[in-house]
Amino acid sequence: MHPVSESPGASSRGDLDDAGLVELVAKADPDALAVLYERHGATCYRLARRITLNDVLAEDAVQETFVGLWRNPAGYRADQGSVRSWLLGLAHHKAVDFVRREAAQQRRQDAHAAQRALDPPTAADPAATAWAGIRAEQVRAALAELPEPQRHALALAYFGGYTQREIAQLTGVPLGTVKTRMFAAMRRLQLRLAAVGSSGGEGTW
Repeated sequence: MHPVSESPGASSRGDLDDAGLVELVAKADPDALAVLYERHGATCYRLARRITLNDVLAEDAVQETFVGLWRNPAGYRADQGSVRSWLLGLAHHKAVDFVRREAAQQRRQDAHAAQRALDPPTAADPAATAWAGIRAEQVRAALAELPEPQRHALALAYFGGYTQREIAQLTGVPLGTVKTRMFAAMRRLQLRLAAVGSSGGEGTW
C-alpha cells in the first residue's frame, strides 16, 4: 500500500474530519487514507527529515507511518489526542528506528573493516594458513575461558558493534562496570595470546 497518491474518490472524503477518516480507514477505505496523507504527509515528512537528516530515510519513515495506520487504525484513540499528533508520533518513532538501524549497520561495517585491518588476509602459504588456523582456535579458546559477563561485553562490542555506553544500556549494567569488564577481558586475552605467540609461530613449520 503506497499512500502517496490521491485516488479520484478521495475528494469525496475531504469534508470529513480526521477521526471520521480513520474510521473509514478501519473499513479498508483507501480514499480516506489518501486524504489523511494529503493533510498530514508533508508535516510528517518535515519531522522525519529533521530526525534522519536524510531525504530517503524520511520518505521511508513517512511511508511506514501511513502503512502502519492502514494496518492498525485501531491504534488511534481519540481520548489521547488528535489524529495529527498521533501520526506525528508514529513518524517520530519510525524515523528514530531508521536512524538506529542505519547507525547499527554502520557500526557493524566499521567493526568489520577494523577487524580486516587488524587481521589482513594472509598469503596462500600452507604454513601461514596452518598457523592462522591455530591462532583462531587459540582465540576461541581464550574467549571461552573468560567469565560470562566479560565475554558478553566483548561480543557486543566487537561482533555487535556497540559502544560501551550502548552496552551499558542494553545490559542494564553501569557504564563504569562495563568499562572495567572490557578492560579486564582485553587484558586477559592479551596475556593468553601472548603466551600462545611465544610458544610457536611460522618459523616452527
